[in-house]
Amino acid sequence: MNKPRRVTVGLALGSGGGRGLAHIGVIEVLERHNIPIDFIAGSSVGAMIGGLYASGVTTNKMQQIALSTDWWRIVSVLSDPSLRRGLISGERATAFIERHLFSKDIEDCLIPFAAVATDLATGESVSLDKGSAASAIRASISIPLAFAPVEIGGRLLADGGLSAPVPVDVVRAMGADVVLAVNLDRHYAQRTWNPGWYGIADRSLTILIHHLALRDVARADVVMDVEVERGPWFQFTNGLGKIRSGERAAEEVVPQLEALLCEQRSPSRTTRAV
Repeated sequence: MNKPRRVTVGLALGSGGGRGLAHIGVIEVLERHNIPIDFIAGSSVGAMIGGLYASGVTTNKMQQIALSTDWWRIVSVLSDPSLRRGLISGERATAFIERHLFSKDIEDCLIPFAAVATDLATGESVSLDKGSAASAIRASISIPLAFAPVEIGGRLLADGGLSAPVPVDVVRAMGADVVLAVNLDRHYAQRTWNPGWYGIADRSLTILIHHLALRDVARADVVMDVEVERGPWFQFTNGLGKIRSGERAAEEVVPQLEALLCEQRSPSRTTRAV
């Protein structure tokens, strides 16, 4: 009698700007509990962290970068002055990503990976799972009104959070039996906000992504809602606090995830953990 194959786990890492450092803590906890990560799909900052890890960068290395780097300087690196279409061109962002990736092409990643972007012409979610990893990640982090979109395969692509802020369906389609979704937009409310034009625009986009994220995670098997300090997308300060937030949220769902992996012996099972 053939031994049943191991149930595979897919990780859907959500968008969220600087709050995305929490993803590092999430992955550290999964490693600590020997929970396999067989597939990764990420939107925006989720694509950044997920792509680094899939390419072979360890969580220790990512944490070292997060805690030792002046993140305001990183923002200046991302915000290069070469303007195109009135927006940040992102050439420095691409160079920064390339320097830290071990696998230059997505096909060479140690873990199957997809960066999710949005086609500005059609509004469709686009899964980038081939070609340059840096270009795919750069497209996925093309935040509206900040970064210029990226053209790949004849399509003009922007931030994945516009169409799939938590790409559950993408990682499921990659072959994952069980999908763990990491949502950074569940707790979106701020104590105070500025009702000026920028505040209203930012708040409106935040509310939109919040509801899209709830739609996405409804199709996951296990949902991790990370409660992390909210600020501007470019606020990468207090990196350790954000990483710890991810760790706490992950520890809470580990028993649920482990129980599901024990129960689900065959890919035909579709039981959802609640």
